Amino acid sequence: MPILQIFAVVIALVMIAVVLWDGFETVVLPRRVPRRFRLTRLYFVGTWTVWSTLARRSRSLGRREGVLAVYGPLALLLLLMLWAVLLIFAFALLQWGLGSQMRQPDGVAPGFGMDLYFSGTTFLTLGLGDVYPLTPLARAVTVVEVGAGFGVLALVVGYLPVLYQTFSRRESRISLLDAHAGSPPTAGALLQRHPPNRRAASLTATLAEWENWAADLLESHLSYPMLAYYRSQHEEQSWVAALTMILDTCALILACNRNAQLDATLVEQAAYTFAMARHAAADLVQVFRPATGATAARSPLPSRLPASEHQRLYETLLRVGMTTGGEEAKREIKREVDKLHALYEPYLAQLGDYFLMALPPLIPARGALDDWQTTADDVTAPAITTLVAHDATHAAND
Repeated sequence: MPILQIFAVVIALVMIAVVLWDGFETVVLPRRVPRRFRLTRLYFVGTWTVWSTLARRSRSLGRREGVLAVYGPLALLLLLMLWAVLLIFAFALLQWGLGSQMRQPDGVAPGFGMDLYFSGTTFLTLGLGDVYPLTPLARAVTVVEVGAGFGVLALVVGYLPVLYQTFSRRESRISLLDAHAGSPPTAGALLQRHPPNRRAASLTATLAEWENWAADLLESHLSYPMLAYYRSQHEEQSWVAALTMILDTCALILACNRNAQLDATLVEQAAYTFAMARHAAADLVQVFRPATGATAARSPLPSRLPASEHQRLYETLLRVGMTTGGEEAKREIKREVDKLHALYEPYLAQLGDYFLMALPPLIPARGALDDWQTTADDVTAPAITTLVAHDATHAAND
C-alpha cells in the first residue's frame, strides 16, 4: 500500500474517532469536560466570536437581540451538520486509502469522488445500490458507517427534545420574574413586592425556589453548555440577569441582618441560596472561559448602583423593615454589601459581557414598567400594578 494511502487511512481513523468521541461528550456524557481543545468547544468559541462581534455593531437593542436569538438554535443544527460532513468525508477517505474497492457504474472511473458519493449515500442510509463494496474489508467499513449514521440520527431525535425541555424549564422561572421582580429583574423590586417585615414566609419560599433553579441551571448548563446561548423571550430578561437578581437579593438580606435582626428562617434560606447561586456563577465562568480572562475577577468593575441611587435603595430597605435607620446603619450595610458583591459580581460581569446579557441594577428605575404592562390594557395594567405593590408601598403606614 502506498505511503499516501497509509497516511489517508490513519487520518481518516483519527477523524472518525475524534468526531464520535466529541459527539459522545457533547450529547451523552452528563458532566463537564475540562479539556480545552475539543471540536465542539472550538466550534462554539469560533462561531460565537464572529456572531457576537457582528451583533455588537447593531445600535438597535431589538435588532441585536433578534440576531443573537437566532444563534443558539442555528449553531446547534450546524454542529450536527458539521459532525455528519466530517464523518462522511472521513469514511470516504478511509475507503480511498483502502484502495477504493467498489463496484462502479459502467463508464465511471474509480476515485475519491466516487468514494465520497458512496460514503454520503451510506451514512444517510439512502442505499441507492449503484455503488457497492467488493471486498470484505470495504464491506466492514460500510457496515460501521451505516451504524454511525443511525447513531447520529438517534442522538438528534433523542437529544433535541431533552434540550428544549431543559430550556423551557429554565425560562418558565425567568418569566415569573416579570411580575415578582420587574423588567429587568432587580433585588429592589423583589424586596418591595415581598417585604421581609410583612411577607418573610413568602420571600423565604421564593428564595428556596430560586435555590433549586440555580442548582438546575448549573447542572443543565454543565451538561449542555449550548443552552447558555439560548436567549429569553424578552430583551430585558436573561438567565444571567435572573442569577444576578437573586444574588443581589440574598446579599442585601445577609448584609442587613446584623442591623435589623431579620427573620432567622429567611436569613438562613438567603445564605443557602446565595451559596448555590454563587457556585453556579463561578463554575459557569470556568466552563465558558470568557474572553475577559481570569484576571477580570480581580479588576475593578463599574458600579451597578450610581451614587445618586444609594439613598433611594436605603429608603427602600428602610420601608420594608430591613434596617433600623441612621447614617451608621447605612454605612455598615454598604460595607457588607460591597464585601458580598466582590464574591460574585466579577463572575457575572464576565458572563454578561461574553453573552451580551446586561446585568440589572439593584433597584428599578423611577417609573419603570414591567414587560407585561407594555402589552396589557392601559386601564387594567395600573390597577394590577397597585395590587401587586400594595404591601410594599403601604408597609410604612401599617
